[in-house]
Amino acid sequence: MHSGLFKTSDGRNHFVTFALISSLFFLWALCNGMIDVMDKHFQELLHLNKRQSAWVQFAHYLGYFLMALPAGWLARRLGYKGGIISGLLLVAAGCLWFIPATGIKEFWAFLLGVCVISMGLTFLETVANPYTTVLGAPQYSAVRINIAQVCNGVGWILGPIIGGIFFYSKDGAQAAQETLWIPYAWIAGTVILLSLIFAKASIPDIKSEDAYHLDDSPNVPTRSIWSHSHFSGAVLAQFMYVACQAGIFGFFIFYIIEDVPSIAMSMRDSWLIGGAGGTELRDGLLYVNEKGATKLLAFVGFTLFLLGRFSGAFILNRFAAHRVLGLYAVVNSALMLLIALKLGWLSVVALFLSFFFMSIMFPTIFALGIHGLGSKAKVASSFIVMAIMGGALMPKLMGWIGDNHGMSAGFLMPCFGFLIVAFYGFFWSRLSGSKAIVGVDASKGH
Repeated sequence: MHSGLFKTSDGRNHFVTFALISSLFFLWALCNGMIDVMDKHFQELLHLNKRQSAWVQFAHYLGYFLMALPAGWLARRLGYKGGIISGLLLVAAGCLWFIPATGIKEFWAFLLGVCVISMGLTFLETVANPYTTVLGAPQYSAVRINIAQVCNGVGWILGPIIGGIFFYSKDGAQAAQETLWIPYAWIAGTVILLSLIFAKASIPDIKSEDAYHLDDSPNVPTRSIWSHSHFSGAVLAQFMYVACQAGIFGFFIFYIIEDVPSIAMSMRDSWLIGGAGGTELRDGLLYVNEKGATKLLAFVGFTLFLLGRFSGAFILNRFAAHRVLGLYAVVNSALMLLIALKLGWLSVVALFLSFFFMSIMFPTIFALGIHGLGSKAKVASSFIVMAIMGGALMPKLMGWIGDNHGMSAGFLMPCFGFLIVAFYGFFWSRLSGSKAIVGVDASKGH
C-alpha cells in the first residue's frame, strides 16, 4: 500500500485509529447479515407471503431513515468519538430488547428491536464512513473506505451463519423462535465492551479537505451542499444501490428454494449446504432448503462479496473510482437480467457473481459523494446514510412481483436500479468538476 494511505499532511500516522474504526464495519455487517435470514423465519412462523415478510427489511431501513439526520446533527456536536459511543449504546439497547420480545412473541416486538438496532447502526455509519476518508491522504479516501469494508465483508459472512443456527431449527419455526434472542444478547455484551474501549481510545476529530471552499464562510447554510451535483447524485445513487442490495440479499433464500434446479444426490452431505440438514426431497428430487440456502448465502455469496472488497481495494488503488463503479454497476445490471430470464444454473451463477460486483459500490459512492466537502462532510454523510431508506422499498416491490409473477421476475427491479448507479459513476467527473479520486491525479473541484 502507498505510504500516504494512513498519513495526514501533518505527518501523523492514523493506522491504529483506522483499525479500531474498522471494527465498527464488522459489527454493522454482522447485524445486517442476521437480518437477511430473518425474513424467511417469520414467513414460516406467521404464514406470511413474500411482501409481508419484507416488513423485516422495512423496519431495518426505516431506522436508518429516522435517525440519519439526528445522527449527523449529534456527530457534528459530539465529534466522531461521541457519535460512535452513542451509536454503540443504542445498538446494545436494541439487542437487549430481543430478550423481552421473545416473551411477547408478537411480530411488532421483533420489528421494534430491528428498528432500534438500525438506529444505532445509523450513528456508526454516519460517523465511520466519512471518518475513514480523512485518516490519510485525501486522494486515497476511496481505498481506505474499501479496506475498512473488508471487515464489513467478514461480518456479512458470519451474520447468516449465526442467524441460521438460531433462526432455523429441525423442530420447526416455533422452536427456533425461543432461541432468537441468544445471538443478540451476545452482541449486546460485545457492543457495551466496545463502547468502553472507544471511551478510552484517542479518536482525533480530523476535518475533511475543503476543495469547494465551503468552510470559508462558517454560516453557509446546509442547503449549499445540494448545489454540488456529485453529492446530490450520490444520494440518489446510494438510494438505488441499497435498494438493489436489500432486494437481492433479502430474497436470496426465497430464490434458492423456489427457482434453483434440483441438485445431485451426491451433494446431500456437502458441507457447503450444511450436510443432509440443508436439503429436502421433493417428488423424488433433491433440493436445497432454508438451512442450506443460508449456508450458500454465507459461504458462497458473502465470500464473493468479501473477495470483491479485497480485490476492490487493490483495483481502486490504481484506477479511477468513478469508472470502476460505473463498470461494476453495468455488469450487475446484466447479471440481474440473466436471473430474470430463468436460465437455470446460468441464472444461479449470475446471482452469486452479483455479490462480487456489488461489493465496492456502497463505500465508493460514499467517498465520491463527500469528496471535497470540508466540514460539511458530516452533514453530507447523514444524507447519504438516510438514502439507505431505499432498502425499505425494493424488498416490498420485489416481494409483490415474486408473489404474482415468480421470484426470478422480481430481479428486474434491481436490474434498472443498477443502471442509475452506473450513470452516476460514469458522469461523476463531470458532476464534481474533478478528474478522479485515487491514482496520481486527484484534481480539486471548482
